[in-house]
Amino acid sequence: MAEIKNKIKMKASVNFPDECWESIFRFLGHGRDLESVSMVCKRFLTVSSQLQDSLTIFDATTMLIPKLFLRFSRLKVLDLSYFNGNLEGLLCQVSQSTLDLDTLNLSNQRTLPIDLFRDIGSKMKNLRVLICSNIGSLWDSHLMIMAYCFPLLQELDISFPLISEATDFGISKLSLLLERLRKINFSGNYLVTDQSLVALCQNCMTIEDISFFNCFKITQGGIANAINFRPTLASIAFNIKKRRIHGRGLAPMPINLDLIDSLKSLKTLTCIDLSNSFISDELLCSVAECCHSIKKLILQDCCNFTFSGIYSVVSNCPLIQCLDLRKTDFLTDHCIGKLSIFLLNLTSINLSGCDQLTNSTFYTLTRGCPKLVEIKMDRTYLGEVGEDSDSSLVPVQNTQVKSLYLGQNILLGDQSLMKMASICPNVELLDLNSCGSISGECVVDVLRKCREIRHLGLANTGVKLLKMDFKVLQLKVLNLSGSRINDEALSIISKCCCGLVVLDIQGCNHVTTKGVKEVVESCMELRELNLKNCDFVNDNFVASLELIRPSLRRIIRNSYVGV
Repeated sequence: MAEIKNKIKMKASVNFPDECWESIFRFLGHGRDLESVSMVCKRFLTVSSQLQDSLTIFDATTMLIPKLFLRFSRLKVLDLSYFNGNLEGLLCQVSQSTLDLDTLNLSNQRTLPIDLFRDIGSKMKNLRVLICSNIGSLWDSHLMIMAYCFPLLQELDISFPLISEATDFGISKLSLLLERLRKINFSGNYLVTDQSLVALCQNCMTIEDISFFNCFKITQGGIANAINFRPTLASIAFNIKKRRIHGRGLAPMPINLDLIDSLKSLKTLTCIDLSNSFISDELLCSVAECCHSIKKLILQDCCNFTFSGIYSVVSNCPLIQCLDLRKTDFLTDHCIGKLSIFLLNLTSINLSGCDQLTNSTFYTLTRGCPKLVEIKMDRTYLGEVGEDSDSSLVPVQNTQVKSLYLGQNILLGDQSLMKMASICPNVELLDLNSCGSISGECVVDVLRKCREIRHLGLANTGVKLLKMDFKVLQLKVLNLSGSRINDEALSIISKCCCGLVVLDIQGCNHVTTKGVKEVVESCMELRELNLKNCDFVNDNFVASLELIRPSLRRIIRNSYVGV
């Protein structure tokens, strides 16, 4: 091994252009896949560092930040949404660095360091995306300073602040200052009214993507007016209140005819998200009539529409790639059979909570949708075969499917799961959380058959993987939270899944410090470990894990995040 490494070093020392090495490393893959490459020699470390364009800061990396900024000098995306330390101090280092950021994520922070925005804005004039979702509070003054400091912003997310004091005044001012704004999400800012929405669509000439969930002072008439000002919108996301007070009782909120008519003008619309809305077949038919470019249709948790409305959209919009019909409880296997004829471009579908759907729907989708990559069928009737299914149709293998979310299907058994694994042999993500009828032996057989699985979810199951006797080096994420896993099973996992990067054993009551230490010692790539609700965890134990595996960046435990 040492001889091979020396040969690589000799070749690397040859006057070979860095651009060529960069092309090779890009082919090998970004992120963790380049860690081994960076350790070959100093030149490979330098070249691979130049390829790192995004960085997420955790509390444990605070002391390394100056060195990280120097090493990754080409960073474009900086994510501080997991950082709980001194935000002002960190942003001071950002402003003093030579970084030329494109995207800055400040989500989940208690306060916004407005005073530092001026310094950052003066140094990073190319900042294009600012994400400030789920912050402690948002005021009009914040919006105005954002707009003044980052005048070239194209994307802004100020959604769901814990305390929203942003009003029409702030949004209107922002719309006048951000001339290049293309995308904005101001969901959860409950004080804004029609005036804000119309101002954005009227003043921002390049706006094409707008989201405003839970802004219930915005009326259907206001939405119609805004669309009329900007019929070139490519994406729109909002929810219509399901019910309103009517006398002493509750009555459905009627759909405004102006809103229905305005949707017909959105000729270039590619995405519409009406999650958690009271809609109608008439509204869906208006989308079907003129919005033939739709690629993403999201109707999760919607009500007051029928199969006729869905069929109208799907049959008239052949480009649909993403279809979300979560909790559409009237759907049957027969309905999915009718829709699948038109879903030749479908890549992702969400049918979770559609409790009439059986194995027949799974077979129909994998057979009839050749481009399908992701299937979500949590909380359905998987494990059973529909009475109206065509028994003459043989399931067809679909090598395109990469993600299967099949959690909370209590009837899903070993036989059905093995059949699904045979149909989707290239699956990379398999989520079986709360599937109580699945055995450990079956999961081991699935891992043997589907050699590409990188993410496996077995939360809240009785699966222990005790009979695994082969290497599963490609498995990177394993979720065993709330399961009956024990030290014996962890020992097997540490030997067979030594390439793990993320392990979640939250609330696993049969695990002890012995099993956890064995995993940490054996899994050299482990970066995140969730030990929440594990009674044996204390400061001394966390410190011992840090000594065993210094590269373990994040340990999650009760009232504590870090290492």
